[in-house]
Amino acid sequence: MKLTDTTRRRFLSSISAVGSVAAASFVTPYYARGSSSRPVFTSGLQSGDVDATSGMIWTRVDRPSRLFVEYSTSDRFANAVRLAPIDVTPQTDLAGKLLLRDLPPDHEIFYRFMAADLQDVNSVSDRIHGQFRTAPSNRRTIRFAWSGDTAGQGWGIDDEGMRTYQTIAFHRPDFMIHSGDTVYADNPIPDEIRLRDGGIWRNRIVTEDKRDIAQTLDQFRGQWKYNLLDEHVKELNAVCPVFYQWDDHEVLNNWSPSTDLRSDDRYKEKSVLTLATRASRAFYEMTPIRYVAAEPGRIYRKVSYGPLLDIFFVDLRSYRGPNDHGLDQLLTAKSRILGEGQAAWLKRELVRSTATWKVIACDMPVGLVIWDDYGTRRGSESFSNGDDGAPLGRELELADLLRFIRDAAVSNIVWLTADVHYTAAHYYDPAKAKFREFLPFWEFVSGPLHSGTYGAQELDMTFGPDVRYIKAASGGADSNLPPSAGLQFFGLVEIDGQTEQMTVRLMDRNDTELWRTVIDPQQPS
Repeated sequence: MKLTDTTRRRFLSSISAVGSVAAASFVTPYYARGSSSRPVFTSGLQSGDVDATSGMIWTRVDRPSRLFVEYSTSDRFANAVRLAPIDVTPQTDLAGKLLLRDLPPDHEIFYRFMAADLQDVNSVSDRIHGQFRTAPSNRRTIRFAWSGDTAGQGWGIDDEGMRTYQTIAFHRPDFMIHSGDTVYADNPIPDEIRLRDGGIWRNRIVTEDKRDIAQTLDQFRGQWKYNLLDEHVKELNAVCPVFYQWDDHEVLNNWSPSTDLRSDDRYKEKSVLTLATRASRAFYEMTPIRYVAAEPGRIYRKVSYGPLLDIFFVDLRSYRGPNDHGLDQLLTAKSRILGEGQAAWLKRELVRSTATWKVIACDMPVGLVIWDDYGTRRGSESFSNGDDGAPLGRELELADLLRFIRDAAVSNIVWLTADVHYTAAHYYDPAKAKFREFLPFWEFVSGPLHSGTYGAQELDMTFGPDVRYIKAASGGADSNLPPSAGLQFFGLVEIDGQTEQMTVRLMDRNDTELWRTVIDPQQPS
């Protein structure tokens, strides 16, 4: 379906209705309105990590405030549930989030925030509204989107804004997976960029935090606040939960815990672990990701979305060894990329899953060769090392996981990812691989949402990837074209509630369907 001007206007009218529902049941607290300067919601609102009975909601204001929250299954807020208020202060950069619990499955949930100035109880904000749908407890059709890479390579908010977000919102998915590079902390946004054809790209909005690389906690927070200035991003967030994971640019390009910044004159802070700690805190403060009490700051997790779907979010960044790990023949802590704890968790949860489909949301493709240093072709950023042979180094960890999945007879696994700034469909076939101890599987790649473009990456045949579709910029890794060039991509997945078939569609930001496939579920043996 093509997103025409008429359908876009109709869709935007439906979004605006979210902000104009009746508000009679939201009782103003113990004070009256009257201040001429009232709190303002600066970054819209968001929901995330929604399952059948709960969901996290988030917002941010312009001053220390008390947030009043209520939700209902009615857009008129009939029989609304009012939660205990929470206070937001500079300690969390005036952002606040809380988990809505005991929700009914498969219902639209309408929620809203109101803020009162902590210094003036008579200063009360306007209300801000959002909605999401809880996961089903039965087999109904599920539709979701995924993509990655927002505001990279200097391409910021121009006059059109981050329009891929609007195109995704038009489809009204149950949720969206943001596959990483959610912000570009190491990519400043200039006022303008000269294009190859002699034209000028003008960033209509540039904030002070985006004029330089992020090093302080406030600068990392500022990366998120910049993206949330875009109206398309806020409109999507108001009606569609976003499930977040991270990759490298939330901290800096290609980082690992062993990254050495001593010779990088851009960074006054030379400890990459200090930068990662600040970036992780900003990530948690500025997104509706759930807290994991056992490990604060943990990003890998499972979200169950009814009997048809479990989503396993993995983190290839936080637990890896150095990118120049070499080609070890035995799996060691140095050659791991998932890390021993996360790998054990993933195996355990895949076996426990009773969902028809198990989606592994991965922040990097598994069969593409992504060099840490393209000039020297040294160091592998992801699993593959480019030798097309038996598993070595990081490939050993993936081989162990794939062998485990085969031996445990875990069926219907699909990998979704972004990172490489183009869209592709890869089918991994043991008959074409050097390592053959695994079940065939699909990996789908889509992005960027609003960033520069890259050319196609080379394949590593250790696990036998076959390219069934690809659309990328021509040229190599330096093919950095702006979002206006049209090479911005996302994917749509639909799981049929009756047949349980999975349909995957690769889309561009103009809502053109580029390619699709239908995958039949395999019955457990």
